[in-house]
Amino acid sequence: MFTFIDLFAGIGGLRLGLEAAGGECVFSCEIDRYAQKTYQHWFGEQPASDVTHYTSGEGVPDHDLMAAGFPCQPFSIAGVSKKNSLGRAHGFHDKAQGTLFFHLANIIEAKRPSALLLENVKNLRSHNKGDTWKTISDRLNELGYLVFDKTIDAANYVPQHRERIFIVGFRRDVFGDNIPFRCPESPECKRPKLSDVLEKESKVPEKYILTEHLWNYLQQYAIKHQQKGNGFGCSVADRKGITRTLSARYYKDGSEILIPRGEGKIPRRLMPLEAGRLMGFPEELIRKQVVSDTQAYRQFGNAVVPKVAEAVAMQIAEVLASRKRRR
Repeated sequence: MFTFIDLFAGIGGLRLGLEAAGGECVFSCEIDRYAQKTYQHWFGEQPASDVTHYTSGEGVPDHDLMAAGFPCQPFSIAGVSKKNSLGRAHGFHDKAQGTLFFHLANIIEAKRPSALLLENVKNLRSHNKGDTWKTISDRLNELGYLVFDKTIDAANYVPQHRERIFIVGFRRDVFGDNIPFRCPESPECKRPKLSDVLEKESKVPEKYILTEHLWNYLQQYAIKHQQKGNGFGCSVADRKGITRTLSARYYKDGSEILIPRGEGKIPRRLMPLEAGRLMGFPEELIRKQVVSDTQAYRQFGNAVVPKVAEAVAMQIAEVLASRKRRR
């Protein structure tokens, strides 16, 4: 058993993974009021709000592990592209979100947890020619942590191509420099496919089927970008395969993951229930939808896949347990 805190908690993807590995959550923090509503309904706990109010560490209980899926938009490929097009700053120059890592670092310095589990987009490593990653890894090293990182594709756990970087840190003064941590390997099992998470078409309400106007627009939009050599555009998924990455913008038109309905029929969006399954959240939780479809799509698109979090957390738990056995 180990204790952890869940910062930038979203709807608890990291929490579910850590609990499955034997962890006990002693504090959570999430600023979005709709995500708070889902989190409270699922876990019976109202998260604290703005993490910047806890930078000194005051109000945060002692814990063995800090978990944080800090905001990825300042570093994601799509986020950077959008901010560039709007002439806005990204990365650490984004004052609204990019600097939140430094608030995390201050809490780490104040509370000195034995281990860290951070999650972000794959692009974090290459953002700003690698300077962003160097800043993060250097700061964690300054705080006395030996850092491991690995980009993991959730397609080995759920039927979705979703690459995220997982950053794990252990205190050198507690564990030394020869830490027996191993990033998880791909599970040796049959890969799930999209059809595994879909409802029968007879159970899908008509509101999730695209209008003819929207379907025609998305096809023309895709053709236009293909002619420019861009990868943008709608994607009708293969029921026997995996999907593109579910994003927080899915509520707008569902274009990155459209579900085929048969020859000559207009495709449809995922239902929120199916989006939750695509992320690997437990059925008993995703059936407890307490927010609008729009907010549910946003929450699942921003979430951490619990099964991936669990795979990483199990390896962390082994290191934490080995220390306790040596005492």
